[in-house]
Amino acid sequence: MSKLSWGMIGGGEGSQIGPAHRLGAGLDGLFEFTAAALDHRAEEGRRYARQLGLAEDRSYGSWQEMLERESARQDPVDLVTVATPNATHFEITRAFLQAGFHVLCEKPMTMSVEEGEEIVTVAAQAKRICAVNYGYTGYSLVRHMRAMVARGDLGRIRLVKTEFAHGHHADAADADNPRVRWRYDPAQAGVSAQFADCGIHALHMASFVTGQEVTRLSADTVACIASRELEDDAMVNFRMSDGAVGRLWTSSIAIGRQHGLSIQVFGEKGGLRWAQEQPNQLYWMPLNQRLQIIERGEANLSPEADRSSRVTIGHAEGMPLAFANIYKDLAEAIHAHQQNRPIDPAADLYPRAADGLRSMAAVVAVANSGAANGEWLDARPPMFRDN
Repeated sequence: MSKLSWGMIGGGEGSQIGPAHRLGAGLDGLFEFTAAALDHRAEEGRRYARQLGLAEDRSYGSWQEMLERESARQDPVDLVTVATPNATHFEITRAFLQAGFHVLCEKPMTMSVEEGEEIVTVAAQAKRICAVNYGYTGYSLVRHMRAMVARGDLGRIRLVKTEFAHGHHADAADADNPRVRWRYDPAQAGVSAQFADCGIHALHMASFVTGQEVTRLSADTVACIASRELEDDAMVNFRMSDGAVGRLWTSSIAIGRQHGLSIQVFGEKGGLRWAQEQPNQLYWMPLNQRLQIIERGEANLSPEADRSSRVTIGHAEGMPLAFANIYKDLAEAIHAHQQNRPIDPAADLYPRAADGLRSMAAVVAVANSGAANGEWLDARPPMFRDN
């Protein structure tokens, strides 16, 4: 495949997420980093883009300038990553889709269900890819879990238990720390804090692995630090489209927990367990047999796992390589789009705009359920509900 041209909006100097995207996009030599608007401060953005090796005429001071000038080029970028603050995702993503660009948007894709439905519609009308960066689904063994469920190794799925709990916002003295404060401010974060930030990763992974969508949920949300307006801990029960029961815990005040993303799936014929902090091992317990440990990189794994593993067995692969698998999927999807051919099934795993929309609907449902003492609510966006 020929190398694709890639551009980035946001993710500037000091960004938490920017380096992971640049590493992921460049890892396999499938994308060339050619254009960027990296900072809301125009000159800082231009300076940092040039520092990263971009040409001066493609080091932009704003996303609007990037959109205008890339649209006018004979060789515009093939993919744009949106890694700006949450409240700007909708406007930027919609504008680039409408202009004919493929987009990878950081989560949350939008700040409301209505905006999410509009992005799904715009992407379909423009016939462009709109992906959402649920990057943890790029891990090789997460993809192997999905393949095991799909081929029936576990039988009918009965129960999914997933967590994303850390303790990095547990200090009440951080109330005025700007890197923490905005996350619990409704004006900047929307209707939810911890669930919208971390819980939706755990919820999306439950759907990704099982192939089922969340239909209803009941939530208990609480701000354990009294000065916060939005929740820093949530327990969510949910039901899925093919009958699976779901349990989810997410927290930012769990002192002693570091990253804390994990998933367990229990079916009629066996159970699986995986944790992001030990991503090279997948624990598989067939019914009435001994516990088995599946190692990333070993022989006879699924095509989905083989395609997303680069380093030989026994060596760690981390989060940037999981991101790289999302970009690898997108490179294949863009080439398939350009060549008017089917995508490789083992690469057809990147999260779509529909996933971002479903997540936003779940965020709203969790906030409303928590405010209503755990009332069970429909978690589906209106456009995906049965008439």
